[in-house]
Amino acid sequence: MQARDEVYSVNCPRIPRRLVMYLLAVAAMMYSTNIGAQTPRYLVVGNDRGGYLHDRLLELENLERNGVQVRIQGRVRFSTCTMFLGLPGTCVDPNTIFGFHGPSRGGRRLSQKDFDYFSRVMADYYPEPLKSWFMDKGRNRVTGVYRIKGSEIIQMGVPACQTA
Repeated sequence: MQARDEVYSVNCPRIPRRLVMYLLAVAAMMYSTNIGAQTPRYLVVGNDRGGYLHDRLLELENLERNGVQVRIQGRVRFSTCTMFLGLPGTCVDPNTIFGFHGPSRGGRRLSQKDFDYFSRVMADYYPEPLKSWFMDKGRNRVTGVYRIKGSEIIQMGVPACQTA
């Protein structure tokens, strides 16, 4: 008997923290019931304009711990959503637009110490050379975003998603 790929889908703007925690628990339960399956589990991420760094870090940790691979599709991926790029097995749709900006508190600048710290936290989820670009340039925009097309992200080393 051949196991099927499992597909989880997220396609919403900002997810309330309580809902994120619920979804993570459900994903963990679904994963634990399929431990014997040898095919990878996927999280298909559609349009997502970001959210709170703390919540995204919890989500990324859970996905990595459970070996869930991420397929970044949809039209836009902004802010903390770009951090999915650093997870093992992540792939990118060449037409997705990624939006990068530095850390802030609701659009307001942080102290230099906090800005540097949270910039490094975010950059640690980016593969090179994207990580260096973010630390040199991308993080310095706090209002608005630098837009980078998925095809450029693929040229930086993140694999393209295979079409079925």
